[in-house]
Amino acid sequence: MNKQTILYAVLAAILGAASHSVAAEATPRVGVQLWSVKDEIKQDFEGTLVKIAKLGFQGVEFAGDFGPYKANPAGLRAFLDRNKLQCAGAHVHFDQLADARFEATTTFYKTLGCANLVIPMDARGASVEGSAAMSKELSALSAKLAPKGMRIGYHNHAQEMEGSFGSTPWDVIARNTPKESIMQQDVGWTTHAGKDPVAYVYKYPGRTVSTHYKAKFAPGTSGTPIIGQDRTDWANLTRALRQAGGTEWIIVEQEEYPDGMGQLDTVAASLKGLQAVLAKMPAK
Repeated sequence: MNKQTILYAVLAAILGAASHSVAAEATPRVGVQLWSVKDEIKQDFEGTLVKIAKLGFQGVEFAGDFGPYKANPAGLRAFLDRNKLQCAGAHVHFDQLADARFEATTTFYKTLGCANLVIPMDARGASVEGSAAMSKELSALSAKLAPKGMRIGYHNHAQEMEGSFGSTPWDVIARNTPKESIMQQDVGWTTHAGKDPVAYVYKYPGRTVSTHYKAKFAPGTSGTPIIGQDRTDWANLTRALRQAGGTEWIIVEQEEYPDGMGQLDTVAASLKGLQAVLAKMPAK
């Protein structure tokens, strides 16, 4: 057992009691971010979602494309129900939650059965100062969404992970937003920035309500960007999510498609890699 593994075990023990109060379930559900198949859902929205369900995904996270259901969230929810899919969340931008659009946006997603609204990116996340200012907006939205049974979240790219561990913009956002708000870590961008995604799960227990499983490589390194064919320690990460993350959803995201693979085929390959990891882990 190496020093890093021992450290994680100690952290898990220390945070165990606290994490039980926020842990959603022992085994998070598995969804897919629909940006991963953005071209295929434009060609055949319903057919692509049917294929996603047949692959074994339990949910989908939306990224602004609703196919023929753009003005019919109730119809989309019925379609998801028929295919045994849930809404794992949605990526929305700040302007969609501005006062003038707040009710329309939240009503749409509430009807869809979506409780987790996640800001996918903001230019202010590139600096500590900008992140501090943005945190005030995130906190205000958290308070506005709570009576509706909804949560706000923020999703990182490499920019939020710049700086030393504990002093990055990501740390600023985590420290200056309510514990109810979601810190949706994108594992691919975290590793791309040279940071340890496992350490961040333990650092902010209960905040990783959903997380993006993405295989990505740091600059200067190479490999196949498919889960299970990369260098990420997915087993330790999944263990951290179960022990301390409060994690409801593992969301597979694919933005690179090696060897000319199609979008859905690549997603299927990453899901297969994830399933192999999960199969080797205990149920709890």
